[in-house]
Amino acid sequence: MSLMRLAYASEATFQAKPVEKGVEPHVARILMTSRRNNGRSMLVGGLYYGDNRFFQYLEGEEAAVKETYARILKDDRHRNVITLIEEPLAERTFSNWSMKYVPLSADVRRFLERHGLSRFDPAAFTSDQCDEMIQLIRESSQDQKLVNYDEARSAPAGAQAFSPGLKAGLIVAALSLLGALLFAGSML
Repeated sequence: MSLMRLAYASEATFQAKPVEKGVEPHVARILMTSRRNNGRSMLVGGLYYGDNRFFQYLEGEEAAVKETYARILKDDRHRNVITLIEEPLAERTFSNWSMKYVPLSADVRRFLERHGLSRFDPAAFTSDQCDEMIQLIRESSQDQKLVNYDEARSAPAGAQAFSPGLKAGLIVAALSLLGALLFAGSML
């Protein structure tokens, strides 16, 4: 079992849409898919999207990282993909994020200012800047709430107010209540 870490930069091929719910819709879809797939593969890491560019960091079992990166290289939402870091890792540094997302924040703006960068262009980062960006993602307390935009647009009015977790909890509670009523009815 060998661990590795990998960071890459890429440009988005899509035209960014207005951010209505906190995360650009294309990015939200990427994150939801990444979180599902990475959880299955025991990968952890983080993603930053800004100025139509991605910076993503992955760590985990070497085979899983390479398989995931091969999928990313074929993903038509990315172009000009550049590997920034690809090396063995002694131990995991992200404990529980299948894919942490850090939105534009004061931390990232300070990072850019500190390095005299006018825009977010991770393809031009030095090795030290890559490590600093990874640390910034790791330490960020912000993780933007994701909204499934396809579901939100087609949901009945007012349904968007419930988070997926709350919806699941309400369904479980309703089923439990139904089961209790059926059980009570059979006892009569």
